Amino acid sequence: MKEDLVERIYSVANHILKTHDTIRKTAKIYGYSKSTIHHDVSIKLKNLDYHLYEQTKTVLDENFADKHIRGGQATKRKYQELEEQERE
Repeated sequence: MKEDLVERIYSVANHILKTHDTIRKTAKIYGYSKSTIHHDVSIKLKNLDYHLYEQTKTVLDENFADKHIRGGQATKRKYQELEEQERE
């Protein structure tokens, strides 16, 4: 693998571990697609550093489990904002 690719994979994985950001948020920060970030940390990282892969996978699994809660909160905020706009 190219050196800059390996560096990106480690950088993204360490960012996810440190901040517990989602794939989507990490992709926005690094300027890559969600698919690229996901492929980097789920497939390529597994071959490079299995221990780091397991740690990152734990964080991603937590984010996946919480996804329905974040979606519900976003929907609640959306309708609260619409309700406030109607009052004005």
